[in-house]
Amino acid sequence: MAFSLNSYPVIYRAKFSGSWKEEFIEKPHKTPAQEDALPEAEREQIIASRNYFDDMPLVSYSTQYGLGVFEGLKAFPQKDGSLAIFRPDKNAARFRKSMEGLYMPPFPEDMFLKACLELARRNAALGFAPVYKPEWEKDSFSTADAVYIRPFTYSEGGVGVKLSSEPWVMVVCTTVGAYFETGLKGAVVSDRIRAAPNGTGWIKAASNYVISALAKHEAAKAGFMECVFLDAVERSYVEEGSSCNIFFYLKSGELVTPELGDTILPGITRESIILLARGKGVRVVERRISIGEAMSESRECFVSGTAAGATPVESLTHKGKTVEFSGGAGGGAFTMEIRDALKAIQYGKIAGPEGWMLKV
Repeated sequence: MAFSLNSYPVIYRAKFSGSWKEEFIEKPHKTPAQEDALPEAEREQIIASRNYFDDMPLVSYSTQYGLGVFEGLKAFPQKDGSLAIFRPDKNAARFRKSMEGLYMPPFPEDMFLKACLELARRNAALGFAPVYKPEWEKDSFSTADAVYIRPFTYSEGGVGVKLSSEPWVMVVCTTVGAYFETGLKGAVVSDRIRAAPNGTGWIKAASNYVISALAKHEAAKAGFMECVFLDAVERSYVEEGSSCNIFFYLKSGELVTPELGDTILPGITRESIILLARGKGVRVVERRISIGEAMSESRECFVSGTAAGATPVESLTHKGKTVEFSGGAGGGAFTMEIRDALKAIQYGKIAGPEGWMLKV
């Protein structure tokens, strides 16, 4: 899996109390090589210590009600030995909008950018960052490592059902690799509802991911790598994967992804793929697509997200019926073209659109 709770030693924290006050905190650590050489129990103790703060409340609106938002972005090792973050300005804007959506004081976008860049730089200076490996190019970076940057909010203490007016913003880093579990295949349509109209589906809210976690667990138990959600009203239109947007490359040559609304997260990788596809002359349409059309008219299917990148979906199962897509688990020709182009830009193999990669 992509994620493991192994935070890098330098952590960013900002607190709102009329204005934002920020700090960088360096937690206990040794060099990565020294930590890897420690006995397992001692190594786990050091890693665990980086996940605790004694001066933050146990009982809060975040821990009691899931009142919080978060972001996910990556810093990619480059051929020249540097690190570069993929489109962090978009994450900064979405983080601000998400906080506003929960009526929190918004975190300034310039502070978000500076925090992520400086945090990645400080951890890299201590040796906590993957180094570019030429062999990653052989499999189009599908096994490559990156630095995952996780900004999130944490509320002040409280037990009543209220909003947060003096939140913290925390940013932590860890190394990530391939996202989906091996041995699982295809996607299945979930009976669960991820988001309803006039809800928080468009916000990257912590509470949204409870349903996603349940549905993905159920899919995995049935042997599927992914689940797909339908709309809450008609139960006929495709909306998202468990924690990612979804695309269908139709037999007509059209690339379709569900149009944004208040039930669908505006994915940054989603937007990037749309721009890359249009740059290749592909007709991209953001519109409603029924599960029937998706299963009968699609040549290829893939999901997109910060963790998922552009991951092919080899089949889709709904109400006992399964449709196989071209290319299987490896993805069809179009999916591979998009996936490879995205990864090549992120790891600095080829130049991408101006402003997409911000050097640390």
